[in-house]
Amino acid sequence: MARFSILENVSLILLINLVILMLTNAIITTHHPCSAFHASTEISNNLVCDNVTLTLASTDFGLTIHEKPLAVLEPTSITEISELIKVSNSLSTPFTIAARGQAHSVHGQAMAREGIVVNMTHLNGYRHGKGVVIFRDEKDPWNSYADVGGEQVWSDVLNAALEYGLTPLSWTDNLFTSVGGTLVNAGVGGQTFKFGPQIANVYELDVITGKGVLVTCSAKRKSKLFYGVLGGLGQFGIITRARIALGPAYTKVKSLRLLYSDFSAYSKDQEYLISLNGRNDNAFDAVEGFLMINQWPNIISFFPTQDLPRINSLLAQHNILYVLELAKYYDNSTQDQIDQDVERLVTGLKYVPTFKYEKDVLYQNFLHSSENPGQGLPGGPQSWLDIFVPGSRISDINEGVFNNIIFKQNLTANGIILAFPMNRTKWNDKMSVAIPDEQVFYLVSVLQEATYDTLKTFDEQKNQILEFCKDSGIGIKQYLPRNKTHEEWIQHFGSKWQNFKDTKNKFDPKRILAPGQGIFN
Repeated sequence: MARFSILENVSLILLINLVILMLTNAIITTHHPCSAFHASTEISNNLVCDNVTLTLASTDFGLTIHEKPLAVLEPTSITEISELIKVSNSLSTPFTIAARGQAHSVHGQAMAREGIVVNMTHLNGYRHGKGVVIFRDEKDPWNSYADVGGEQVWSDVLNAALEYGLTPLSWTDNLFTSVGGTLVNAGVGGQTFKFGPQIANVYELDVITGKGVLVTCSAKRKSKLFYGVLGGLGQFGIITRARIALGPAYTKVKSLRLLYSDFSAYSKDQEYLISLNGRNDNAFDAVEGFLMINQWPNIISFFPTQDLPRINSLLAQHNILYVLELAKYYDNSTQDQIDQDVERLVTGLKYVPTFKYEKDVLYQNFLHSSENPGQGLPGGPQSWLDIFVPGSRISDINEGVFNNIIFKQNLTANGIILAFPMNRTKWNDKMSVAIPDEQVFYLVSVLQEATYDTLKTFDEQKNQILEFCKDSGIGIKQYLPRNKTHEEWIQHFGSKWQNFKDTKNKFDPKRILAPGQGIFN
C-alpha cells in the first residue's frame, strides 16, 4: 500500500469524511453552506466499500488484472465527482481516481489500486431518462447531433437517434461500450476510413478535470482540453457529456464477405476501396477484414451451412484465408439499385472466384452483428493486442506475424484476428491518440479468449508479436496500449509526448486521474 502506508489501519472513508468536514466548514465561512453541505454529504453517502462492490471494481473485461480500490463512488450527480476530485486535491498525498463505464478495457486501465473508482453507470439515474438528447436539423440532417452522457452506451445512442431517422457516423464493433470509454481511446471500426474514428465526430465535451473543475470545451473553446481528452486515455478529465455528430440513417444493409487466399490482393483491394470515401454511391459504407485460421468458430455463422465444406477445403489448401467485410447502406428509395451499385463496386476485386457471400440485414442488426454477445464480463480471460501498422509494412505483418507466429504456433482459442486499413486524413493530429505517420495504416487486432491455464501462453505470443515489430523496425503504435514503463509511454507518444505531458500538468497536476494506464504513476 505504497500510496496510503501512512494511514495504516485508518480507513480511507474516514479520511475522506474528515476532509469533507474540513472543506464544509471552510466553505460555510464563505457563505455557501447549503451547496457545500449537500454535496459533501452525498459523497460520503455514496462511497461504497463492501467486498462485492470492491471485487467487481477490481475486475475488467480482460479478467487478468485485479487492482482493488479502497472505495467505489456511485454518484447521483456530476457535482459529486467534481467534489471527490477536489477532496483528493486538498490532500498532501492525494488518492487516485478512475472512471469506470462498462469495464471493457482488458489491462486494468479503469482500475485504481488503493484509490477510488467512480462507477459512471450510476449517473443514469441522475439523467432521469435524458442521457441521450437528439437535435435534428430539418434543413440539413447532416448538421444534426446528440448530446450524450459519458456513461451512456452506444447502443442507446443508436436507438435514440434512429427514432429521428438519424445515426452516429462512426462505430466500433461493440455497441455496449460507453461513450466516454471509447472517446478517451479513439473508437475505430469499419466506418473509420470514411468518417474517421469516433473522436473525429465530436463537436463538444463537458469534462471534469483533474482539479475537479467542470469545463465545456470544443475545437473553438478551451481547445487544449478538448483535443487532449479525445484519445487522451482518461489522463486529463472525466467526460460527462459529449456532443456527437449525426447523419441520415438508412434502414437496411447489403453485407458482403469476400474470401481471399492471397494477402497482397486482399490488402490492395482494401486500400483501393477506402480511397473511395465520399458521401455518395461510389463507395462502400463499411470496410473491415479478418483472418480465418484453423476455422475459428465465432466467424463462421455468416456463411451458408452447405458451403462450409468448400470453405474448409480452401482453408486447408492455403492455411490462412483473408475475409474482406463490406457493407452498403440503403433504404426503400435506393433498394432497386443496390444490387447494381454493389456489383459495380466489387468488379475487378481479386477475391477467390465464387467465394462471395451476401446478406441483406437491418441497419441496427448489422451494427450489432460483430460484437461480443451481450453485456457484462466474458466467461474467460481475454488475451488481446491491438496495433496500428503503417501501410507500407503490412506485408511484413502478414509474413512475420500471421504466418510465422500465429499459424505456426497453432494455438486453439475462440477469438478473431482483424486486419483492415484506414485513412490518416480522417484523423485530427491535434488529438492525443498516437497513430503511424503514413497516409494509410492498418488496425491489426489479435483478440483471443483463453483459459487461466493457457493465458500465459497467449500473452507470450502477444509479446513475441511486439518483439517482432520492434526488431523489424515496423513503427507500430499500440491501440488500447499496455505499456509498462514511463520510457515506453514516451516512445509511444513520440512527438506528441511533450504536449501530452504539458496538458497533464495543466489539468491534472497531482496525477490523480486514470492511474491504471500507468503513464505518470
